[in-house]
Amino acid sequence: MPESTAAPVASAPGPVTAPGPAAASPPTHRVVQAIELLSRHSGDRLSLARIVRATGMSRATAHAVLTQLCADGWTLRDAEGNYSLGLGLLAVARRADTAFPVRTLALDAMRSLAHDQAVPVFLAEREFQGGMRPGRPGNNAAAADTGLDAIVITEVLGTPSAPWIRPARRMPFAPPVCREFVAWAPESERAAWLAAADPGHRTRLAAVLDAIAARGYSVERLADDSAPMLEALGALRNSPVTDPLRHRLSAMIADLITIDYLPDELGDTNAVVSLAAPIFSPDGPVIASIVACPDANLSAAGLRDLAAATIAAADTVATALRS
Repeated sequence: MPESTAAPVASAPGPVTAPGPAAASPPTHRVVQAIELLSRHSGDRLSLARIVRATGMSRATAHAVLTQLCADGWTLRDAEGNYSLGLGLLAVARRADTAFPVRTLALDAMRSLAHDQAVPVFLAEREFQGGMRPGRPGNNAAAADTGLDAIVITEVLGTPSAPWIRPARRMPFAPPVCREFVAWAPESERAAWLAAADPGHRTRLAAVLDAIAARGYSVERLADDSAPMLEALGALRNSPVTDPLRHRLSAMIADLITIDYLPDELGDTNAVVSLAAPIFSPDGPVIASIVACPDANLSAAGLRDLAAATIAAADTVATALRS
Protein backbone atom coordinates (compact mmCIF):
# COMPACT_ATOMS: atom_id res chain seq x y z
CA MET A 1 0.00 0.00 0.00
CA PRO A 2 2.93 2.36 0.43
CA GLU A 3 3.67 5.05 -2.08
CA SER A 4 4.99 3.91 -5.44
CA THR A 5 6.81 6.19 -7.80
CA ALA A 6 5.25 4.76 -10.90
CA ALA A 7 2.91 7.75 -10.88
CA PRO A 8 3.22 11.42 -9.93
CA VAL A 9 1.78 10.78 -6.46
CA ALA A 10 4.91 8.93 -5.45
CA SER A 11 7.67 10.80 -7.20
CA ALA A 12 7.95 13.25 -4.33
CA PRO A 13 7.58 11.61 -0.92
CA GLY A 14 6.84 14.94 0.76
CA PRO A 15 3.57 15.65 2.55
CA VAL A 16 0.51 14.44 0.69
CA THR A 17 -3.04 15.20 1.75
CA ALA A 18 -6.31 13.81 0.61
CA PRO A 19 -8.30 15.79 -1.92
CA GLY A 20 -10.69 18.21 -0.34
CA PRO A 21 -11.51 21.87 0.21
CA ALA A 22 -8.72 24.32 0.94
CA ALA A 23 -8.00 25.05 4.59
CA ALA A 24 -10.58 27.55 5.83
CA SER A 25 -8.86 28.45 9.11
CA PRO A 26 -5.12 29.25 9.03
CA PRO A 27 -5.01 29.71 12.85
CA THR A 28 -6.40 26.20 13.32
CA HIS A 29 -3.89 24.85 10.82
CA ARG A 30 -1.07 26.36 12.90
CA VAL A 31 -2.31 24.51 15.98
CA VAL A 32 -2.37 21.27 13.98
CA GLN A 33 1.16 21.96 12.68
CA ALA A 34 2.48 22.40 16.21
CA ILE A 35 0.81 19.25 17.53
CA GLU A 36 1.92 17.15 14.55
CA LEU A 37 5.52 18.34 14.88
CA LEU A 38 5.65 17.54 18.60
CA SER A 39 4.05 14.14 17.97
CA ARG A 40 6.73 13.27 15.40
CA HIS A 41 9.36 14.06 18.07
CA SER A 42 7.48 12.62 21.02
CA GLY A 43 10.68 11.61 22.81
CA ASP A 44 12.22 15.08 22.51
CA ARG A 45 11.62 18.53 23.94
CA LEU A 46 11.68 21.08 21.13
CA SER A 47 12.81 24.67 21.46
CA LEU A 48 10.64 27.48 20.19
CA ALA A 49 13.29 28.27 17.55
CA ARG A 50 13.18 24.70 16.25
CA ILE A 51 9.38 24.76 16.08
CA VAL A 52 9.50 28.07 14.19
CA ARG A 53 12.00 26.65 11.66
CA ALA A 54 10.03 23.43 11.14
CA THR A 55 6.57 24.99 10.77
CA GLY A 56 7.35 28.30 9.07
CA MET A 57 5.34 30.20 11.67
CA SER A 58 6.62 33.51 12.94
CA ARG A 59 8.15 33.44 16.41
CA ALA A 60 5.29 35.50 17.85
CA THR A 61 2.62 33.24 16.29
CA ALA A 62 4.34 30.03 17.42
CA HIS A 63 4.68 31.40 20.94
CA ALA A 64 1.00 32.36 21.06
CA VAL A 65 -0.12 28.96 19.76
CA LEU A 66 2.06 27.04 22.20
CA THR A 67 1.10 29.24 25.14
CA GLN A 68 -2.56 28.41 24.56
CA LEU A 69 -1.82 24.71 24.07
CA CYS A 70 0.08 24.69 27.35
CA ALA A 71 -2.81 26.43 29.10
CA ASP A 72 -5.14 23.70 27.84
CA GLY A 73 -2.76 20.91 28.84
CA TRP A 74 -2.10 19.70 25.31
CA THR A 75 1.59 20.69 25.50
CA LEU A 76 4.11 21.25 28.28
CA ARG A 77 6.87 23.87 28.62
CA ASP A 78 9.90 22.97 30.75
CA ALA A 79 12.17 25.27 32.74
CA GLU A 80 14.46 25.74 29.72
CA GLY A 81 11.55 26.87 27.54
CA ASN A 82 11.33 23.67 25.49
CA TYR A 83 8.03 22.06 24.51
CA SER A 84 6.59 18.54 24.48
CA LEU A 85 3.18 16.89 24.32
CA GLY A 86 0.98 17.11 27.41
CA LEU A 87 -1.28 14.61 29.15
CA GLY A 88 -4.36 16.56 28.10
CA LEU A 89 -3.77 15.48 24.52
CA LEU A 90 -3.26 11.87 25.64
CA ALA A 91 -6.69 11.89 27.30
CA VAL A 92 -8.28 13.10 24.05
CA ALA A 93 -6.40 10.46 22.05
CA ARG A 94 -7.58 7.68 24.36
CA ARG A 95 -11.20 8.80 24.03
CA ALA A 96 -10.77 8.89 20.24
CA ASP A 97 -9.63 5.24 20.27
CA THR A 98 -13.21 4.14 20.94
CA ALA A 99 -14.32 5.72 17.65
CA PHE A 100 -11.55 3.97 15.70
CA PRO A 101 -11.26 0.42 17.08
CA VAL A 102 -9.05 -1.07 14.37
CA ARG A 103 -5.79 0.33 15.75
CA THR A 104 -6.52 -0.94 19.26
CA LEU A 105 -7.44 -4.40 18.00
CA ALA A 106 -4.45 -4.55 15.65
CA LEU A 107 -1.65 -3.68 18.07
CA ASP A 108 -1.00 -7.15 19.49
CA ALA A 109 -1.03 -8.79 16.06
CA MET A 110 1.29 -6.07 14.70
CA ARG A 111 3.72 -6.45 17.59
CA SER A 112 3.88 -10.22 17.06
CA LEU A 113 4.44 -9.76 13.33
CA ALA A 114 7.18 -7.17 13.85
CA HIS A 115 8.91 -9.36 16.43
CA ASP A 116 8.62 -12.70 14.65
CA GLN A 117 9.62 -11.36 11.21
CA ALA A 118 12.09 -8.74 12.49
CA VAL A 119 10.67 -6.02 10.25
CA PRO A 120 9.00 -2.63 10.80
CA VAL A 121 5.21 -2.78 10.52
CA PHE A 122 2.54 -0.13 10.08
CA LEU A 123 -1.25 0.07 10.01
CA ALA A 124 -3.06 1.98 7.27
CA GLU A 125 -6.78 2.74 7.64
CA ARG A 126 -9.26 3.94 5.06
CA GLU A 127 -10.98 7.19 5.93
CA PHE A 128 -14.34 7.13 4.19
CA GLN A 129 -15.85 10.29 2.73
CA GLY A 130 -18.04 12.05 5.27
CA GLY A 131 -16.63 9.86 8.03
CA MET A 132 -18.67 6.84 6.90
CA ARG A 133 -17.20 3.52 7.99
CA PRO A 134 -18.55 0.04 7.26
CA GLY A 135 -20.00 -1.76 10.21
CA ARG A 136 -21.43 1.37 11.86
CA PRO A 137 -25.20 1.82 12.22
CA GLY A 138 -26.56 4.06 9.52
CA ASN A 139 -23.38 3.91 7.46
CA ASN A 140 -23.55 2.84 3.87
CA ALA A 141 -20.04 2.28 2.56
CA ALA A 142 -21.32 1.84 -0.96
CA ALA A 143 -22.59 5.41 -0.88
CA ALA A 144 -19.16 6.90 -0.15
CA ASP A 145 -17.58 8.99 -2.88
CA THR A 146 -14.23 7.18 -3.11
CA GLY A 147 -12.69 10.16 -4.89
CA LEU A 148 -12.73 11.97 -1.53
CA ASP A 149 -11.54 9.05 0.58
CA ALA A 150 -8.06 8.91 2.07
CA ILE A 151 -5.69 6.40 3.60
CA VAL A 152 -4.25 7.34 7.00
CA ILE A 153 -1.31 5.70 8.76
CA THR A 154 -2.55 5.18 12.32
CA GLU A 155 0.29 3.14 13.89
CA VAL A 156 3.96 2.47 13.13
CA LEU A 157 6.14 -0.12 14.88
CA GLY A 158 9.89 0.00 14.28
CA THR A 159 11.60 2.40 11.88
CA PRO A 160 10.66 1.91 8.21
CA SER A 161 13.28 3.14 5.76
CA ALA A 162 10.91 5.52 3.95
CA PRO A 163 10.61 8.83 5.86
CA TRP A 164 6.99 9.37 4.76
CA ILE A 165 5.84 6.36 6.81
CA ARG A 166 4.77 8.05 10.03
CA PRO A 167 1.62 8.22 12.18
CA ALA A 168 -1.10 10.54 10.88
CA ARG A 169 0.34 10.58 7.35
CA ARG A 170 -2.53 10.89 4.87
CA MET A 171 -2.54 9.69 1.27
CA PRO A 172 -5.24 10.10 -1.35
CA PHE A 173 -7.20 6.98 -2.19
CA ALA A 174 -5.82 7.00 -5.72
CA PRO A 175 -3.70 4.86 -8.04
CA PRO A 176 -1.16 3.39 -7.91
CA VAL A 177 -1.32 3.18 -4.10
CA CYS A 178 -4.05 1.52 -1.99
CA ARG A 179 -4.12 -1.55 -4.24
CA GLU A 180 -4.98 -3.95 -1.42
CA PHE A 181 -7.99 -1.75 -0.62
CA VAL A 182 -9.28 -2.00 -4.20
CA ALA A 183 -8.51 -5.58 -5.26
CA TRP A 184 -11.65 -6.99 -3.59
CA ALA A 185 -13.89 -3.97 -4.25
CA PRO A 186 -17.03 -4.10 -6.43
CA GLU A 187 -16.35 -3.74 -10.14
CA SER A 188 -17.75 -0.21 -10.22
CA GLU A 189 -15.29 0.95 -7.57
CA ARG A 190 -12.38 -0.82 -9.24
CA ALA A 191 -13.29 0.82 -12.55
CA ALA A 192 -13.48 4.27 -10.97
CA TRP A 193 -10.09 3.78 -9.29
CA LEU A 194 -8.47 2.56 -12.52
CA ALA A 195 -9.97 5.48 -14.46
CA ALA A 196 -8.02 7.83 -12.20
CA ALA A 197 -4.71 6.12 -13.09
CA ASP A 198 -2.20 7.20 -15.69
CA PRO A 199 -3.51 5.68 -18.95
CA GLY A 200 -0.18 3.97 -19.51
CA HIS A 201 -0.49 2.10 -16.21
CA ARG A 202 -4.13 0.96 -16.37
CA THR A 203 -3.56 -2.38 -18.07
CA ARG A 204 -0.85 -3.36 -15.60
CA LEU A 205 -2.83 -2.11 -12.62
CA ALA A 206 -5.88 -4.15 -13.65
CA ALA A 207 -3.71 -7.28 -13.88
CA VAL A 208 -2.07 -6.44 -10.55
CA LEU A 209 -5.45 -6.11 -8.82
CA ASP A 210 -6.42 -9.58 -10.06
CA ALA A 211 -3.09 -10.98 -8.82
CA ILE A 212 -3.52 -9.37 -5.39
CA ALA A 213 -7.05 -10.78 -5.03
CA ALA A 214 -5.76 -14.24 -5.94
CA ARG A 215 -2.76 -14.34 -3.59
CA GLY A 216 -4.08 -12.16 -0.76
CA TYR A 217 -1.51 -9.36 -0.52
CA SER A 218 0.14 -6.49 -2.40
CA VAL A 219 3.87 -5.88 -2.80
CA GLU A 220 5.81 -2.67 -3.18
CA ARG A 221 8.78 -3.77 -5.25
CA LEU A 222 11.98 -2.59 -6.86
CA ALA A 223 12.88 -3.11 -10.49
CA ASP A 224 15.19 -6.12 -10.74
CA ASP A 225 18.06 -4.16 -12.31
CA SER A 226 17.87 -1.45 -9.64
CA ALA A 227 19.00 -3.62 -6.72
CA PRO A 228 22.73 -2.68 -6.97
CA MET A 229 21.84 1.00 -7.10
CA LEU A 230 19.48 0.53 -4.15
CA GLU A 231 22.26 -1.02 -2.09
CA ALA A 232 24.63 1.85 -2.90
CA LEU A 233 22.03 4.49 -2.09
CA GLY A 234 21.05 2.67 1.07
CA ALA A 235 24.66 2.61 2.27
CA LEU A 236 24.94 6.34 1.65
CA ARG A 237 21.62 7.01 3.39
CA ASN A 238 22.77 5.11 6.49
CA SER A 239 26.12 6.90 6.66
CA PRO A 240 26.64 10.13 8.65
CA VAL A 241 24.92 12.66 6.38
CA THR A 242 22.69 15.66 6.91
CA ASP A 243 18.93 15.19 7.17
CA PRO A 244 18.24 17.00 3.85
CA LEU A 245 20.68 14.71 2.04
CA ARG A 246 19.25 11.63 3.75
CA HIS A 247 15.75 12.62 2.60
CA ARG A 248 17.05 13.22 -0.93
CA LEU A 249 18.64 9.77 -0.97
CA SER A 250 15.37 8.26 0.29
CA ALA A 251 13.53 10.01 -2.53
CA MET A 252 15.99 8.59 -5.07
CA ILE A 253 15.42 5.12 -3.61
CA ALA A 254 11.66 5.65 -3.89
CA ASP A 255 12.11 6.49 -7.57
CA LEU A 256 13.25 2.90 -8.15
CA ILE A 257 9.98 1.42 -6.94
CA THR A 258 7.66 -0.09 -9.55
CA ILE A 259 4.08 -1.32 -9.39
CA ASP A 260 3.87 -4.69 -7.63
CA TYR A 261 4.69 -8.16 -8.93
CA LEU A 262 2.68 -10.20 -11.39
CA PRO A 263 2.83 -13.99 -10.89
CA ASP A 264 5.33 -14.62 -13.69
CA GLU A 265 7.64 -11.88 -12.36
CA LEU A 266 8.27 -13.56 -8.99
CA GLY A 267 11.60 -15.37 -8.95
CA ASP A 268 14.13 -16.97 -6.66
CA THR A 269 15.03 -13.52 -5.31
CA ASN A 270 12.54 -10.65 -5.04
CA ALA A 271 13.28 -7.06 -4.08
CA VAL A 272 10.52 -6.15 -1.62
CA VAL A 273 10.09 -2.73 -0.07
CA SER A 274 6.85 -3.66 1.70
CA LEU A 275 4.03 -6.18 1.72
CA ALA A 276 0.45 -5.35 2.68
CA ALA A 277 -2.45 -7.60 3.68
CA PRO A 278 -6.07 -6.37 3.87
CA ILE A 279 -8.27 -6.18 6.96
CA PHE A 280 -11.89 -6.79 5.99
CA SER A 281 -14.74 -5.16 7.90
CA PRO A 282 -17.63 -7.32 9.16
CA ASP A 283 -19.65 -5.97 6.21
CA GLY A 284 -17.06 -6.99 3.63
CA PRO A 285 -15.11 -3.91 2.42
CA VAL A 286 -11.41 -3.58 3.15
CA ILE A 287 -11.10 -0.90 5.81
CA ALA A 288 -7.41 -1.21 6.70
CA SER A 289 -4.20 -3.04 5.92
CA ILE A 290 -1.24 -4.29 7.89
CA VAL A 291 2.00 -3.50 6.07
CA ALA A 292 5.34 -5.23 6.73
CA CYS A 293 8.42 -3.31 5.55
CA PRO A 294 11.47 -5.54 4.98
CA ASP A 295 13.04 -3.25 2.34
CA ALA A 296 15.25 -6.16 1.27
CA ASN A 297 15.82 -8.86 -1.30
CA LEU A 298 13.74 -11.87 -0.22
CA SER A 299 13.99 -15.43 -1.40
CA ALA A 300 10.81 -16.98 -2.77
CA ALA A 301 10.42 -18.90 0.51
CA GLY A 302 11.11 -15.76 2.55
CA LEU A 303 8.48 -13.83 0.62
CA ARG A 304 5.93 -16.61 1.11
CA ASP A 305 6.66 -16.75 4.84
CA LEU A 306 6.35 -12.98 5.28
CA ALA A 307 3.14 -12.95 3.24
CA ALA A 308 1.60 -15.76 5.27
CA ALA A 309 2.51 -14.06 8.56
CA THR A 310 1.16 -10.68 7.43
CA ILE A 311 -2.09 -12.19 6.14
CA ALA A 312 -2.50 -14.09 9.43
CA ALA A 313 -2.04 -10.86 11.40
CA ALA A 314 -4.64 -9.07 9.27
CA ASP A 315 -7.07 -12.00 9.59
CA THR A 316 -6.67 -11.92 13.37
CA VAL A 317 -7.78 -8.30 13.40
CA ALA A 318 -10.72 -8.99 11.06
CA THR A 319 -11.86 -11.83 13.34
CA ALA A 320 -11.69 -9.53 16.35
CA LEU A 321 -13.80 -6.94 14.54
CA ARG A 322 -16.50 -9.56 13.93
CA SER A 323 -16.63 -10.69 17.56
